[in-house]
Amino acid sequence: MSALTATAFWTTGPGQGAIHGETLRAPGEGEVLVRSLASGISRGTERLVFHGRVPEGEWARMRAPLQAGEFPFPVKYGYAAVGLVEDGPEDWIGQRVFCLHPHQDRFVAPLSLCARVPDRVPEWRAVLAANMETALNISWDAQPLPGERALVVGAGVVGLLTAWLLSRFPAIDLVVADPDPLRAAVAQRLGLRLVTPEDAPGDRDLIIHASGNPEGLRTALRCAGFEGRIVEASWFGATECTLPLGGAFHANRVTIRSSQVGQIAGPMRGRRTHTQRMELALSLLADPALDALCGPMVAFAELPRVMPSLLGDPTEEQAAPLCPVVTYE
Repeated sequence: MSALTATAFWTTGPGQGAIHGETLRAPGEGEVLVRSLASGISRGTERLVFHGRVPEGEWARMRAPLQAGEFPFPVKYGYAAVGLVEDGPEDWIGQRVFCLHPHQDRFVAPLSLCARVPDRVPEWRAVLAANMETALNISWDAQPLPGERALVVGAGVVGLLTAWLLSRFPAIDLVVADPDPLRAAVAQRLGLRLVTPEDAPGDRDLIIHASGNPEGLRTALRCAGFEGRIVEASWFGATECTLPLGGAFHANRVTIRSSQVGQIAGPMRGRRTHTQRMELALSLLADPALDALCGPMVAFAELPRVMPSLLGDPTEEQAAPLCPVVTYE
């Protein structure tokens, strides 16, 4: 059998990328060969990686499961690939899978990092699986209650997915706050109400902060009610985050706790495995309304040219994309 070749996107310097070729080995025991159909760009994390802003003290913790290279550069990074199994155990061949793999047209991966994509979930929406898994873990950490007054600060992919999950709790009073008014149309397609941070309501019982901006966490503190619970779902990288912890913070007995997807959230730990959490996340993506989060569609060969703009700041006329989807021939 002739050697298999593949091409992959590498970040080669601050704000720079290139596509490099490589030779693949045949899959071994417990592995599969996957031909990519689509991959998602996780803007929050990949923006830090692309611009070399991952703090040195976090290099080990930030390493993606199938990353190649080392921070800061050159590095092959990503964790939202969907593809078709071409070789491996017989019962996996021909199956669509989600895998925590960087942007690459063909790759070998362990089955332990692959999850079957349900028939009802198209590949462009399946790239949201890692983000949905994060949102699911956040909701487990948050432990929402029917009838609570809730606020999600930050209308990125994770924030909107978390709000979409919370909106399914009975009688919950839920608002999403984001400074970009262009996010309102996307929120509406998901059945959510979006306001500016200045108009965010107070006296909230539960607040999810997912903006990645210290100002968003300050908004969460301002809006917290008595014994309000703030779940910090952002990751700031090397950015300092100063907070106003005077005022009503102590009198209102407000709590701030972190949520991170690397571990199963405490309320479900020991009751669900990582595999079961991913299977649940993929099943939740069957709702066509979530197509609102997907796009633009970008050809893999164009990544070196378009990645700077995909990971750039929004303008007054155009919102930053939510989850750009890389397509493969």
